[in-house]
Amino acid sequence: MTTSRVASDLAQIMVPIGVVGAVLAAVCAIVAAVAITRGASGLSGGAVGLWIPSAMISSIAGFASQWMPLLASVAALVGLLVIGGVVRAIMNASGAEWPTRAEKAEATAAAPAVVAPASVAPATSTIPTLTRPNPVRAA
Repeated sequence: MTTSRVASDLAQIMVPIGVVGAVLAAVCAIVAAVAITRGASGLSGGAVGLWIPSAMISSIAGFASQWMPLLASVAALVGLLVIGGVVRAIMNASGAEWPTRAEKAEATAAAPAVVAPASVAPATSTIPTLTRPNPVRAA
C-alpha cells in the first residue's frame, strides 16, 4: 500500500472517533461552565476530569493528520471555563445568588399543607399488632 492509501484508510476510521471525542469533550466543558456559574466546585472538577479522557479520544484523529477535533475540544474547554467564570463574577458583583439547600427547605416548610376534603371521614380503626414467639431459647 502507498502512504496516501494508508492515510486515507486511517482517516476513515480515526477521524470519526476523534469527532465523537470532541463532542463528548464539548459536553463536559458545557457542564463545567454551568457548574462554575452555580458555584458547584465538585461538579466542575468532575466535568473537567471527564473532559480529559474525552480530549484524549479526540486526539486519535491526529493519527490521520486531522488535528481539528483536538483543537475544538481544547477551545471549548478554555472558552466555556472563561465564560463560566465571567458569569459567576457578574453574579457575585450584582449580589444574585442561587438558593441554598436551607433556603429551599424553608420555602417548602412554609408552603401550605394539603388538607383533605371535609367530606372524607378520618379512619378510626387501627392495625392490629402481630406477636410471634421468640425463636431464641435461653440456655
